[in-house]
Amino acid sequence: MAVSSTENRDLKAGIVLMSAAALGLVAANSPLSIWYDALRELPMTVRIGAFEIDKPLLLWINDGLMAVFFFLVGLELKREVLTGELSSPSKAVLPIACAVGGMAVPALIYIWINTGDNVALRGWAIPAATDIAFALGVLALAGSRVPIALKVLLTAIAVIDDLGAIIVIALFYTADLSFSALGAWAVAVLALLLLNRFKVTSIAPYVVVAVIAWAALLKSGVHATLAGVVAALFIPSRAGSGREKAPLQQLEEDLYPVVAFFIVPVFGFCNAGVSFAGVGFEGLFTPISFGIAAALFFGKQIGVFAPAYLALRTGLVPLNPGVTLTQIYGVALLCGIGFTMSLFIAGLAFADPAYDAPVRLGVLGGSILSAVVGLLVLRYSLPKH
Repeated sequence: MAVSSTENRDLKAGIVLMSAAALGLVAANSPLSIWYDALRELPMTVRIGAFEIDKPLLLWINDGLMAVFFFLVGLELKREVLTGELSSPSKAVLPIACAVGGMAVPALIYIWINTGDNVALRGWAIPAATDIAFALGVLALAGSRVPIALKVLLTAIAVIDDLGAIIVIALFYTADLSFSALGAWAVAVLALLLLNRFKVTSIAPYVVVAVIAWAALLKSGVHATLAGVVAALFIPSRAGSGREKAPLQQLEEDLYPVVAFFIVPVFGFCNAGVSFAGVGFEGLFTPISFGIAAALFFGKQIGVFAPAYLALRTGLVPLNPGVTLTQIYGVALLCGIGFTMSLFIAGLAFADPAYDAPVRLGVLGGSILSAVVGLLVLRYSLPKH
């Protein structure tokens, strides 16, 4: 069977992300580490009059480029709510239940393992996230035998999971607030609302206002990536006169290659690089590392599969033709790939570089194990022809 263009795209995106992360690891553990660290700490400043943003390159990537990633997530979420797997209660109940379970159970496992260490407990949300790009890339490795319903389910779970991660970031990883900056953000959001209500279908005004909203939120103390999701919700979903495609569809198509083949790999390259100098195999079994890895591998599969099993067995949700419970279990395992999102939340949870090695060991260990076992389960359970 031929591989569809979408599967081929997801496969390529997954390979690029894996390669970028591997390069980051190699760079951090080779003579190139000096240049690698210097690149991440390269100071960059943008100044317009009295307004100034002064950050190292790593934070421009994590706060700036990742806002574009979350903007795309917001577009996907809006599309799913309007016409996709979240467009009706009957469709939405399964992915929502799986996503909620997939966030709650890993967080509880991590908290249980790290009980008594108040600093370590700040990382409770790290294993609650799923890397949609990485997970879909691994799913694409299973080839064209994967039922479309299975890919749609994984996408819906990951999109809801990302929304949950954004809410967690806004509520639990927010610094001291600047209410004047929050006011400026609110004005920008109001401008986006007016553009939408007056049926403006030109993309440029939305982009300009969205950038202003991002800068205001960055200065407010709330994590700036939230601006991307909020801005996406106001992008029109219908084409105006003289347009073949709605702005929502057009932006999704235009941004996907930029996000999948540039932004996410750059993030992976700059955030996956952790030096293993002085870190032995036992480093995997520190409470933080083991807590993250165990929560991603065991917590995700339990939290995602258990609600799916109950919903399907009780008849609350019908099982799609051609999809088996074993295949859904394989998808639940792939949800344990937390790479990009987990590393992103880890950077917010632990400012002290001393936590970099245990956190990244746990994220990489849990994500790789989930990817390998999930792919093996899918290879076994998918039809042979």
